[in-house]
Amino acid sequence: MRILRREFIYLWYYFDIQLRQIFWYWVLGIAIGSFISVFAKNSIHRLFGRMQGKAWGLFGIIPACLLGIASPLCMYGTIPVAASFSKQGMRHDWLAAFMMASILLNPQLIIYSAALGPTVLTVRIVSCFLCGCAAGLLVNAFYRGKSFFDFSGFEERASHDTHPNILIRYLLNVWRNIKATGPYFLFGVLLSAVFQRYVSQEQMAALFGGDKAWGVLMAATVGVPLYACGGGTIPLLREWLWEGMSIGSAAAFMLTGPATKITNLGALKIVLGVRRFLLYLAFVIVFALLTGIVVNLIV
Repeated sequence: MRILRREFIYLWYYFDIQLRQIFWYWVLGIAIGSFISVFAKNSIHRLFGRMQGKAWGLFGIIPACLLGIASPLCMYGTIPVAASFSKQGMRHDWLAAFMMASILLNPQLIIYSAALGPTVLTVRIVSCFLCGCAAGLLVNAFYRGKSFFDFSGFEERASHDTHPNILIRYLLNVWRNIKATGPYFLFGVLLSAVFQRYVSQEQMAALFGGDKAWGVLMAATVGVPLYACGGGTIPLLREWLWEGMSIGSAAAFMLTGPATKITNLGALKIVLGVRRFLLYLAFVIVFALLTGIVVNLIV
C-alpha cells in the first residue's frame, strides 16, 4: 500500500508539472480555434470556392494547401465541403491538396504545437504544407482528367454555430471544443507523466533518437495507433523530445498520426475506394519517412 501511495505521489507530481507547462497552450488553442470556426470558417471556404475557374493550373495547389491549413474543420467536416466544391467543378488536384493539408493541420493544432518550441512548430507547418502540395501534384500527375474522389452521398452539413447571440454562439463552440479535446488532452498529460516516471532518457534516445532511419520508422509506426486527438499528443511529444526523440522522428509522428487517425481513415475509405485508399496510406508512410530522414539531416 505504501508503494502504491508513493507511486501515485510521483505520478501526480509529474502530471502536475506537465499540466502547468502546457495547459495555457491548450486554452489559447481552443479560444482561437473556436473564434476561427465561428467567425472565419465561412470566409475561408468562400475563398477556396472563388478559386473555381481561375487559370492557375498547378500553382492553385499552393493556396489550396494554405486554405486547408486555415480551415478549422475535422475530416468529417472537410469532406462534405469538398464534395460541394467538386459538384461545382473544382479540380481534384486542388481538392486533394486542400483535404490533405486540412487533415494534417489546423489553427488550433498550430497553437498547441507552439508548446513544442519554434523549431518543431516550424517543421510541423512546413512538412504539412509540403505534404498537401505533394498530394495535389500526384493526383495531377496520375489522375489528370479523371476523378480521384467519389463524393456521392456526401452533403454539406448544417452549421452548429447558429445562435443569434454572437457571444453565446462563440461560448457554445468553446464548450463543444472542450468536450471534444479535453479528455484526450488530460489523457496525453497522464501518459507523458507515466513516460517521465518509468522510461529513461537512454531508452527514449535508443528508440526515437539519433539520425537513424530506424527512429523515424518507429515514430511513424507509433503514430498510427497512438494518435486520437492532436491536443492529446502534444504532452507526449513534448516529453519524448525532452527525453531524446529526434525532431525528424517527431515530424514523422506528426504526419502519420493525423493522416491515419481512425475517424479520418473511415471517411477517406468511403471517398477513395479500396485501391486509392491503399495508395493514400502508402503515400503518407513514404512521405513521413522521407520527411523525418531529411529533417534529421538538416536540423
